[in-house]
Amino acid sequence: MTDDDRIRRLAEAQPPFARLMGLRLVSAEPDRLVAEIEVVADLTNRNGTLHGGAVMAIADNLGGTATVLNIADDERTVTIESKTNFIRTVPEGDTVRAVTEPLHKGRTTMVWQTRITRGDGTLAAIVTQTQMVLRPGG
Repeated sequence: MTDDDRIRRLAEAQPPFARLMGLRLVSAEPDRLVAEIEVVADLTNRNGTLHGGAVMAIADNLGGTATVLNIADDERTVTIESKTNFIRTVPEGDTVRAVTEPLHKGRTTMVWQTRITRGDGTLAAIVTQTQMVLRPGG
């Protein structure tokens, strides 16, 4: 299996929660993931805009996926820290784009930044998270 095949397979094997949210991976490389999600009613808060928890969940899923693309098949990952800056709201009916890139890729931890933009390209949120790499038997 080539590296491209492995990346494609891992990127397409999204967890059920990501599918529930309607996450669509646009592209996946070891140093950059791009995904989109349509803001449907089930993802909104009482103000009719994308729920903050949904923003965080999008970034958390992508940070985990990005880490998986950078570790061995027998290793796993878990989020150990996450911080979100909410910049603008995203109304129901819009489509957000999330771009995840590394700030640090180490042997035991990786730090990812996800920029979430609205359909018009304006920044809606920035999420920075740390993923811990779990090795077999550790």
